[in-house]
Amino acid sequence: MADGSAIAAGRVPATAGQPRTGTLKRMARRRSTLAFLMALPLLAVIAGLVIYPFFYAIELSMLNKRMTRFVGIDNFTFLLGRETFQLVIFQSVLFAVTAVIAKALIGFVLAHVLHALPAKGQRKWRGMLLVPWVIPPAVSTLAWWWLFDPSYSAFNWMLAVFGAGPVPWLGDAGWARFAVILVNTWYGAPFFMIMYLAALKSVPDQLYEAAAIDGATGIQKLRYVTLPMMRNIISITVLFSLIVTFANFDIVRILTNGGPQDRTHLFGTYAFQVGIQSGDIPLGAAVSLFMFPLLAVFAVLILRGVNQRTKEGL
Repeated sequence: MADGSAIAAGRVPATAGQPRTGTLKRMARRRSTLAFLMALPLLAVIAGLVIYPFFYAIELSMLNKRMTRFVGIDNFTFLLGRETFQLVIFQSVLFAVTAVIAKALIGFVLAHVLHALPAKGQRKWRGMLLVPWVIPPAVSTLAWWWLFDPSYSAFNWMLAVFGAGPVPWLGDAGWARFAVILVNTWYGAPFFMIMYLAALKSVPDQLYEAAAIDGATGIQKLRYVTLPMMRNIISITVLFSLIVTFANFDIVRILTNGGPQDRTHLFGTYAFQVGIQSGDIPLGAAVSLFMFPLLAVFAVLILRGVNQRTKEGL
């Protein structure tokens, strides 16, 4: 009461003991400046490894083969008129979409199976299932190449045991596409599994208990509890995997080298063949840039859904 009367009498300033607004603003400004300075090395790396190469590729794609004359969009129109490149676009989309859907489904199932296990057993199985994702793709793809080898295929040996004929895994266009999608799925499914498992652990148990009290079945819990709580994680994981899968190079390069008859070429492998092996660097740069509009469309569609769900949640 004495303190209150002193303040009322004007003997003690009303702002005594309270931080001034100007001081808070200065502290916030200092922290933001410090954060910016600490992020500068990362920004420099991004600018040097992503932004500069992107704009340099745009510059290269508008030059002639000898890189002595500006030709505008002639390289892009030339590519779009080639049947081989039209096939590359189709195969890249087919490869990326099919592989990502397969990885998402397998990862979702594995995450639920692991989530239902006891903690001790869960750690053991989680470590074993992450092995395909930890092994470098080039090394694991060599093992898969041996399994698919036309002369010494382990898969064909197993088929022969059951009386079935050999399968031209890498010699037929359809089987070769299946092979590269299978290897990519085997390599990428553990990433989806670990992301979805983390999302499952963040779902409150009270929601499942309330659903059980209401008489919900397992499928209804999955539809009305699990999926709504995991939608954003699923979307971001799918987008990240689409970007990585579209840019895939090593699996196709080692397994099929784009064959048979260019039926498994992706943007990365075809750009390497045209730009490096054939010596037409501007045309190879134009091939690689075709990934950007396709990925931009996927990114806009997926992120728009994420933003809408975030606003609805708020």
